[in-house]
Amino acid sequence: MDRREKGEAIIRTLNKGESQPTLEALRKEFPFLAESVASYAMADVWSRPGLDLRTRQLVAVAAFAALGQQQFVRIHAGYALNVGATEEELKEVVHQTTVHAGFPRAIEAAQTLSAVFAERRKENKP
Repeated sequence: MDRREKGEAIIRTLNKGESQPTLEALRKEFPFLAESVASYAMADVWSRPGLDLRTRQLVAVAAFAALGQQQFVRIHAGYALNVGATEEELKEVVHQTTVHAGFPRAIEAAQTLSAVFAERRKENKP
C-alpha cells in the first residue's frame, strides 16, 4: 500500500467507510494539494503511533476551533464522534479553547458543534 492509499484508508476509517467530500472536491482542481493531504497529513502524520484516532480528532477539533476554522471543526467533530468521542468530550474541548483562543472562537466552535450534534440526531447517528 503506498502513502496515498494508506492516507485514504485512514480517511475512510474516520468517515465510516466513505471518502471525504471536501478532499474529493479539492482533488478536481488541486490534485497535488489533495495528494499532499492524503500522503503527508493522513499517511505520515495521522498514522503515527502514540495517539489513537479518537485522541487525534479531539486535538484536531481544538486546533481548528482555536484557529476559527469552523468548516474543519465540523468535519473533525464528525470524525471524532465516528471513532468514539462523546458530545461531552467535544464540549469540554471547546471550553478549553476559551483559555488559549478566547471566548469568540469558543462560541463559534460551540455553535458549529451544536449544528453537528443536531444533524446527527436528525439522521439518528450515535
